[in-house]
Amino acid sequence: MRQLSEADQDVIRLAQDPQFPRFLEQITATGGCAHPVHLSGSTTTRDIATEEVLHHYDTRNEPGERLSVRCRNRRATICAPCSRLHAGDTFHLVRTGLVGGKNIPAHVRERPRLFVTLTAPSFGPVHRTAAGERCRPRRNAGRCEHGRPVTCGAVHNATQAVVGQPLCPGCYDYPAHVLWHAHAGQLWDRFTRATRRSLATAVGLPQTRFRDHARLSFAKVAEYQKRAAVHVHAVVRLDGPDGPHTPPPAWATPELLTSAVQGAARSVLVRSPYSPAVGELELRWGTQLDAQPIRAFGDTDGLADDAVAAYVAKYVTKGASDTAAGTDHRLLTRDDIEAAAVSPHIRTLMRTCWHLGGLPEYEPLRLRAWAHTLGYRGHILTKSHLYSTSYTALRAQRAEHQRSTTTGIPDDLGVATDSHWRYIGSGHTPGAALIAAGIAEDHARSRQLYTEARQGQEWAKAHGLGVEP
Repeated sequence: MRQLSEADQDVIRLAQDPQFPRFLEQITATGGCAHPVHLSGSTTTRDIATEEVLHHYDTRNEPGERLSVRCRNRRATICAPCSRLHAGDTFHLVRTGLVGGKNIPAHVRERPRLFVTLTAPSFGPVHRTAAGERCRPRRNAGRCEHGRPVTCGAVHNATQAVVGQPLCPGCYDYPAHVLWHAHAGQLWDRFTRATRRSLATAVGLPQTRFRDHARLSFAKVAEYQKRAAVHVHAVVRLDGPDGPHTPPPAWATPELLTSAVQGAARSVLVRSPYSPAVGELELRWGTQLDAQPIRAFGDTDGLADDAVAAYVAKYVTKGASDTAAGTDHRLLTRDDIEAAAVSPHIRTLMRTCWHLGGLPEYEPLRLRAWAHTLGYRGHILTKSHLYSTSYTALRAQRAEHQRSTTTGIPDDLGVATDSHWRYIGSGHTPGAALIAAGIAEDHARSRQLYTEARQGQEWAKAHGLGVEP
């Protein structure tokens, strides 16, 4: 007779508990979160006008006297259910700034808007894919000073491990790569300021008076290329002086915004701190720059609103294992770098972070603390204050909806809520983890079936076929 695994034994134990149905409800409510947070406490909702207690909840009546809530991790490699929820929030955050909604007026869709891509410069030749063409064909190229060929005649597949790796690690400028990452935030800040200056100069405004006439809003996401260098995708929008609620001046056009963005990207320069080991580096954006208009009402040219929002949302949920971004966790010692399951190229970038981070001139950059992201210190997604709604607002709206659904208290009723919560742990037992994974798989399958059904309806509609409601 086969011996039951620890997880199977734990599932049987949980199923025999009289409170198992409520336990299952909690896991289902988290969407099958892989690492739920456990809280102990209570909440009481009162009518503000009458002081009547409308609802009271206490975890003393729950299984284990605790409530499980989502971990809210954005990385799919850590928690797929929560990453999908985060992707949905990101989609709405970006889309709201494109088409309106959630206190953003719909006429933002008629504003000058661009989808901008800014890249990192070259730090040395790497293996690449080029639509079935040879990697780096050169005649009589010879070898570098380290004895390696400076050419590659192979045709690489995008999934091959060699793609993104340097032709010669000895020639690759690893310190410049790491220091560029550490200053990417400054480069973006100076890019936005340079764009405002360029717009002001183009229309004859003093630079200090630009905000009296217009405001530049944006949402940006950082993406690691195969060579482990960050590039930035951004939605850039031109509003009136009070943001999305006021129209931009007559001179604000997509063409003018495009010209300003292109000029700013080429002009931005940040100098790294001087170091006897590296010197002083002049850090710029790469030469590859893309700025495409986003389609407005009645237009046929440009990118679609939803396509841009979906692209951004898809990227922010990726884990480090899905990209060339290092690891999902911080590296506390040099031994952690050697043990990390990464490519030789990324390991060398981590070692460079660790080495440079030990030099006093680079101490403010905190390179060792950010070695797991190869020196890049920015958030994956950031936005200007007036671009759209916020993650906090979206989560508050969802919590309010869940509260009204659970308690039956209408959203428009004036209430006050007193809450007292205490963190008591996180994670699953082996059996609970197995149950949560099954629930998460069921939810994912349901979403897939729903998407396929919607696509089938759209196809039938496009071909003039009847579709049952």
